[in-house]
Amino acid sequence: MNQKVLFFSTRSGLRLSESIAYHYGNFLGKVRFLEFSDGEYSPFFEQSVRGSRVFLIGSTFPPVDNLMELLLMCDAARRASAHNITLVIPYFGWGRQDHKDKPRTPIAAKLIANLMVASGANRVMTMDLHADQIQGFFDIPVDHLYASRIFINYIKKLNLDQLTIASPDMGGAKRARSYAGYLGTDVVICYKERKKANEIEFMNLIGNVKEKNIILIDDMVDTAGTLTEAASLIKKQGAKSVRAIATHPVLSGNSYERIIKSSIEELVVTDTIPLKKNHEKIKVLSCAPLFAEVMQSIHNDESISNKFII
Repeated sequence: MNQKVLFFSTRSGLRLSESIAYHYGNFLGKVRFLEFSDGEYSPFFEQSVRGSRVFLIGSTFPPVDNLMELLLMCDAARRASAHNITLVIPYFGWGRQDHKDKPRTPIAAKLIANLMVASGANRVMTMDLHADQIQGFFDIPVDHLYASRIFINYIKKLNLDQLTIASPDMGGAKRARSYAGYLGTDVVICYKERKKANEIEFMNLIGNVKEKNIILIDDMVDTAGTLTEAASLIKKQGAKSVRAIATHPVLSGNSYERIIKSSIEELVVTDTIPLKKNHEKIKVLSCAPLFAEVMQSIHNDESISNKFII
């Protein structure tokens, strides 16, 4: 008998989860939350999960409730005798805390990996981790997907002449080189120094952008400070146009205002995190078909290596 496949979603990720289930050819199971007056809550499944392969879908972006919902649902599925539990985490929150950059600080990404394993997960699926080494924080299989599968096709359709790929900081240089290598373009890199988190002291440009169409590549856009500063610098250096691509639209603080006023013609993101508001400058490409494809392959014990472009 084929193992039953069940899908459930955290409350913050319902739209993407419904889309993933639709592309898979399934539907979302129902989860209810018992709410206490002090803010405590308890999820419970309205159907049996015994002996099933369970996919729990939800990004773990702050606030911490989004993470706790996923952990509690995982624990509930384990205690209800699910045969296999895969956490599908389109955006792995707290991923920027992947090492100690100064004394007496936590490594939050490792802590969260431990919590996920302790909650009963058998497998984790995620997209564009902030640091690749986070995969090694888990003692269970991790399927690390790349949004390049989505973005490369979009870039090709733009049909831009004198295309050049750019990284807004040194940390994204490897990602930018991968895109540039696949597309056969030049690459430029912005070098920045920070005063403190989310505040840039100065920025320099390495490479030539004069009369070129630039696409900035990053894994996430948070306050949009780095991205808009890089776009401004590139435009001042004589670029024809500047576009930006970022997998995860965190978009906190006054990021929307920065993007609207910036030199960026278009910001292209995925739906790993729901947008707080829409704007004509921001285009969303869905990652649901890719997740559904990979989930189908995992259920059928098939290789997923053909799902990767770069």
